[in-house]
Amino acid sequence: MAGPLDLRVGDIVELRKTHPCGGKTWRILRVGLDVGIECTTCRRYVLVPRRRFEGKIQRFVQRGEAPSEAD
Repeated sequence: MAGPLDLRVGDIVELRKTHPCGGKTWRILRVGLDVGIECTTCRRYVLVPRRRFEGKIQRFVQRGEAPSEAD
């Protein structure tokens, strides 16, 4: 079984289904057990369970900044 996807705050992803506004791309604003995403077309904010969200991702359009490691 593979581990969870490497999701980062700031990633822009394309989902399989379009949003009712017509947009397909979403910006990740929060990562945890739930993922907070914002539609890049209409700015609607939605919280989605991580497991469900990972299954809906079609591709990464743009990657966010990698988390820095604290020493």
